[in-house]
Amino acid sequence: MRLGNLKTMKIDLRHSDSGRFIELVFLALLLSIVTPAEAQYTGVTGVIGSVPSGAASNEVLRLTLRDAINMALRYNLGAIESGENTQIARGQRLIALSYLLPQVSAGVSENVAQTSLATLGIKHLPGIPNVLGPYSYSTVDASVSETLFSFESIQRFRAARTAVQAAQLSYKDVLDVVTLTVGNAYLQVIETSFRIEAQQAQVRNAQALYDQAIEEYQAGTSPRIDATRTEVQLHTEEYNLSVARNNFAIAKLTLARAIGLPLGQGFDVVDQLPYSDINPPTVDDALKTAYTSRSDFRAALDSQKAAQQTLSAAKGERYPVVAVNGSYGDVGATFAHSNGNFSVQPEMRIPIFTGGRIKGDITEAEAALRQRKAEAENTRGQVDYDVRTAFLNLNAAKEQVDVAQRNVALANENLGRSRDRFTSGVTDSVEVVQSEQSLASANDQYITSVYNHNLAKLMLARAVGVARTNYKQYLGGN
Repeated sequence: MRLGNLKTMKIDLRHSDSGRFIELVFLALLLSIVTPAEAQYTGVTGVIGSVPSGAASNEVLRLTLRDAINMALRYNLGAIESGENTQIARGQRLIALSYLLPQVSAGVSENVAQTSLATLGIKHLPGIPNVLGPYSYSTVDASVSETLFSFESIQRFRAARTAVQAAQLSYKDVLDVVTLTVGNAYLQVIETSFRIEAQQAQVRNAQALYDQAIEEYQAGTSPRIDATRTEVQLHTEEYNLSVARNNFAIAKLTLARAIGLPLGQGFDVVDQLPYSDINPPTVDDALKTAYTSRSDFRAALDSQKAAQQTLSAAKGERYPVVAVNGSYGDVGATFAHSNGNFSVQPEMRIPIFTGGRIKGDITEAEAALRQRKAEAENTRGQVDYDVRTAFLNLNAAKEQVDVAQRNVALANENLGRSRDRFTSGVTDSVEVVQSEQSLASANDQYITSVYNHNLAKLMLARAVGVARTNYKQYLGGN
């Protein structure tokens, strides 16, 4: 793809994806080093980490954006850990449910014993031996216990069930963050590859100028300083090309690390994702969509609801608990000569004095509820901030692309004129070097603006809450 000659596309979007902008800014700055993982944000501490999948092959993979995201959703460490957190929540729900269900157990045993009556204080009774046995008997028994009513257990089960819903929503939110992370990493690979292309063009320009300056110096029509100046510029551009190639290699490693490619696997990105304008919804429509689609906001509301139910359970510790226990056993020298034994024990337990334990549980639950309410309101405000900031960045990036495109065209035109003037002997190499530097700056601005525009579209998708499902509508690609 030639710089300054990128295709423009128009995409009509009727739905937007949500994205937390503050996390993405952090991500864009530190993606090659660390990934965002806000503490309250479900502990997403590994979204640039992954579990490498299999062994590397000699074949160079052709990696599309869709392939990269699909791999990340399977092998990214943040996605894996969040999925396991959901399983942990399900396990806690089953534990809470078990307190409301009957507990049934059964057993069978064979007993052999010998008893010394002397140890029981019975000695020298006429007709009774001092030692009984050995003797044996068999036992088979079953027991059941059930809590018929426990308001505390009922509310704790409800809280655990709501916590599962919150964990599932948090998992979906992590998938959005993973999509954002991988999308950004993919865009960085594209950006650094464009910088290599631009820098190679600068090296070619500097080499041509240096060759021309040497020829004119040898012909005696130009001073030595022009040749020296152009040689310095050539070495500078070669240095910048080396930096660009290194940044490209690191960007590829970062992408491979985030999606779980086999260690050492070679690959090339397929999608170039040129500049393409979109038709986003209005800010008000985007906010409405975000409040219904943002999984982190919905998870915060569910966490608040679970905290309310936990508080209700803590208060329920003061209520009576009604339970019943029963058992039945068959005991005898053999099962053919045995007798049945059974017992039924209904009970009601009423807490009278617990040493302040119930009061402590209530105080703790009230504090946790206030925390969850504050976090939910903070997330509500964050959603508003993310959406509005995403629109600001999208509009600014679009303007920057337009300006950068014009700037590249003007810089190319200016460089051509400077070369003509230098060839004609009207000016020295200073003007040409300055024109080359202006073109390099213009190309750099254009590459940065296209990257920022694509990233802003992806952040808007994240801000509205559909980054994972609708990223192609915003970025395009295969």
